[in-house]
Amino acid sequence: MGNIGATEIILILLVLILLFGARKLPELARGSGRALRIFKAETKGLVDDDEQADTKAADEHARQTRAIEADRGSDPIVPPTHPASSEQPEGQDRPEHPR
Repeated sequence: MGNIGATEIILILLVLILLFGARKLPELARGSGRALRIFKAETKGLVDDDEQADTKAADEHARQTRAIEADRGSDPIVPPTHPASSEQPEGQDRPEHPR
């Protein structure tokens, strides 16, 4: 189911000829082609706009990062270390917290 064979296409064309007449079919095909071309152009334009917006956002983020690094003296951004995560020398235990 879902596969359209030659017989089905011929049947559809015959129904179209009966409904619209042989003179109107080329005009309908031309109009459908134009509509499809316009639709493709618009969807491509939307995709291009999304890509441009993503590029602008990435450029702005990079610019802000460079500005922050310049304010800090161009030191790389290093995440702060948590004092509880540092290792204790052997023989010294961490104090236990009451529960």
